[in-house]
Amino acid sequence: MIFMKTIHFTTRGKGLYELTAEVEGVLAESSFERGLVSVFNRHTSSSLVLMENADPTACEDLEAYFDRLVPEDLPYFRHTYEGADDMPSHVRMALTRSSETVPFCDGGLMLGVWQGLFLFEHRCAVHHREIVVTVYG
Repeated sequence: MIFMKTIHFTTRGKGLYELTAEVEGVLAESSFERGLVSVFNRHTSSSLVLMENADPTACEDLEAYFDRLVPEDLPYFRHTYEGADDMPSHVRMALTRSSETVPFCDGGLMLGVWQGLFLFEHRCAVHHREIVVTVYG
């Protein structure tokens, strides 16, 4: 059996936005007890990551690392049609993931104690994102 739903999410600019509760909501709608949840981000300038959700400084450190790893406004980037953060956002996405798969049992995600599922927004401006959640049970 398969259950699918698209989550619409608005970001406020660069940063990590936890999606765990939204994915758990879709899982609850499915009424499945065990299986796999696939979460897919339909964009090339944001990504998905599993990250610690207990201490916010872990997310802040990840963001700071990516800002140093792929800085904005590098002179050799040619794909800058949408601004200085355009190509860096694509590189950051390519270095992370556009989908995650998480097992579930007894209707709950089998994440670790301090794990959360996050949308990693790489653009500076507000963006509307679509996240497709597919539950296989």
